[in-house]
Amino acid sequence: MRPLIQQTLHSNGCSATVGKFEILPHPAHSPDLAPSDFHLFGPLKRHLGGMAFETEDDLISELRNWFDNLDVDFFRVGINSLLLRWQKCIDLHGDYVEK
Repeated sequence: MRPLIQQTLHSNGCSATVGKFEILPHPAHSPDLAPSDFHLFGPLKRHLGGMAFETEDDLISELRNWFDNLDVDFFRVGINSLLLRWQKCIDLHGDYVEK
C-alpha cells in the first residue's frame, strides 16, 4: 500500500483489506510492538553492560559472537510474544502496552 493511502487510513482510524489480510490502524512506531525494542535490546544491553571496546571491530566481533550463540528459542519466544502484545494493544485501543 502506498504511504499516502496508508497514512490516510491510519489518521482516519479506518482499516483496509489487501488480498486476504486486513491492515489494522496502528501507531507509526510503537516500541511495545517492535520485537527489537521489547525483546532484543534488554538482553543485549545486559550482555554488553560493563564491557569496554577499544575498537569498533572489537564491538562488532562481540555482537556477532552474541548473536551466533543465541538459541533459536530466543527468537521464537520474541516473535510468539507479539501475538499477546498485539492483542493487548487492541484491547487498550492503541495505547502503549507497557505502562
